[in-house]
Amino acid sequence: MATLNLFAPKLFHWEGLFTNDPKDHGGPTNMGITLSTWRQIGYDKDGDGDIDIDDLHQLTKDDVLELLRIAYWNRWCANEINNQPLAEILVDWLWCSGKWGISIPQRLLGVPEDGIVGPQTLQRLNNVNPNKFLMQIYNARVCFILNIIKKDPTQKRFERGWFNRLNDFL
Repeated sequence: MATLNLFAPKLFHWEGLFTNDPKDHGGPTNMGITLSTWRQIGYDKDGDGDIDIDDLHQLTKDDVLELLRIAYWNRWCANEINNQPLAEILVDWLWCSGKWGISIPQRLLGVPEDGIVGPQTLQRLNNVNPNKFLMQIYNARVCFILNIIKKDPTQKRFERGWFNRLNDFL
């Protein structure tokens, strides 16, 4: 079974400190957590009555790890995935791209694309050839990234980093 403790160092390798690149559609981000995500799942870290960019600045690795566990690892039921590399590439896609990181793999597995990882998705996933499916996920993510850039050419500036990250999962 896959474990979060093996995946977390890889995630932290790719997620830097605070950024607020105006061309990044995620907006203000700290260690991979966007302000909008922290508003949905986090809390008022500085106790000033709102969740804002100041709270994002105060995130710790423990905060990020807990959010990763609750909102991404558990959402993929990754503890129930038999193959660690497969769990990692799937959770990372959810982390990077939201619901597409579940619905597109569900499409590839031939199960309903409901964005909810349940027994049917897990059973199908745990019965595929993990190496072959890892490559299918990799190729689907390549197409996903290229489609982002096609729809919005300003995002090309992130292409190299996105592919470097993705290649780390092979």
